[in-house]
Amino acid sequence: MNKLILVGNGFDLAHGLPTSYKDFLNDFWRNFEINHQKPEIKNLIETNDSYNGYFNYASNSIKSFDDLILNLELYCKSDGYIFDKKHYTARDKLTNILKFKNTFFEIINSKNSIDNWVDIENEYYLQLKKISKLKFGSFSEEETKKTRKEKLIKLNHEFVGVENLLIKYLREKILQKFNIEKTTTINEFLEMYKIFKPNSSLNNNEWIDRDFVTTEDNEHLFKIYDKEKKDNKVYCESYIVDFNYTGSSYLYFWETDGSSMENSNVNTIHGEIDAKGFKPVFGFGDEMDEDYQLIENLDDNEYLKFFKSFQYFQNTCYDGILKFVDNEKFQAVILGHSCGLSDRVLLNTIFEHDNCRSIKIYYHLKEDGSDNYLDIVKNISRHFKDKPSMRRKIVSKELSSPLPQNVRFQKR
Repeated sequence: MNKLILVGNGFDLAHGLPTSYKDFLNDFWRNFEINHQKPEIKNLIETNDSYNGYFNYASNSIKSFDDLILNLELYCKSDGYIFDKKHYTARDKLTNILKFKNTFFEIINSKNSIDNWVDIENEYYLQLKKISKLKFGSFSEEETKKTRKEKLIKLNHEFVGVENLLIKYLREKILQKFNIEKTTTINEFLEMYKIFKPNSSLNNNEWIDRDFVTTEDNEHLFKIYDKEKKDNKVYCESYIVDFNYTGSSYLYFWETDGSSMENSNVNTIHGEIDAKGFKPVFGFGDEMDEDYQLIENLDDNEYLKFFKSFQYFQNTCYDGILKFVDNEKFQAVILGHSCGLSDRVLLNTIFEHDNCRSIKIYYHLKEDGSDNYLDIVKNISRHFKDKPSMRRKIVSKELSSPLPQNVRFQKR
């Protein structure tokens, strides 16, 4: 029995890395005053510097987009004008104080429903579907097609702008500030390391037999144990599929003595920042959605530009996952991955595979005592067409554990 470990953004957050959607955007607005004249920022937002007193109005420093809006409202009110949130103008003066040049960036800032990276990718797909269904009344079919194409090119250009902003943030605020190859918390590291370690009767890390509901699977484990003892060899393989761009899971690919972990491998399926020949994968991956066929039938490759399944052809990472799941029975282990729809095709391939015998969730236990176990279960269910199979495979919360939260990397 092998182990397929799916690593998502919650894993980076559990290591104290500020890589959440809110970390990224709040950093943008926190530094907006000092950066707003830079070309890459002016490509996103235009500012009217005749009205820049809102940056630190009444000593209210800006730490988020909501803070920006509040400061603008107070600033305009002090001059006797009402701030128009929709158009970012002082209404009575008809004066633009801010103007978003990147509409997609404006949408993800203004929508309170966007909490995670998967929500940004979902929002992109929502905008893509809207464009594909646009009707223009008296326009001819050719004129409608042309107008859709203009809006599509604009959306994709804006999506790249957000992607570039994210990559810059991860490079400067994460990789240049944290040494993700070294940890300062040894005991906490060992607790997390055990999750990555291959399961075996020979290494004090045996499988939990109740994680598997069929007699066939438990008999399979006992046969492996007998073979291990006979051959004095670990037969479990740990295959790490890291959906993050930071490469933080590589820390667990190494034994505590610095050698590579036996029977293990790391697959950074979404790429790494500055990796040669593998541009980070950023987009949407739900070809099972009922509207996907409509988009594909439009016969315009611009619509498919940011579908992950096409970006995976950049290299053999996706092939590596297919070979692993085809080779042997395995347990899928969820570490900080929301299992949202933006990775639906890949996750469906993994979860509904006959060799996937169990899905174990390490959930986030919050400070107030609540957790996201059931949220992840509900997300996983959307990747299954065979619901009885889903109910057999997901390990109950009683047998699951919180994801360790206290491993910390050294700061540079």
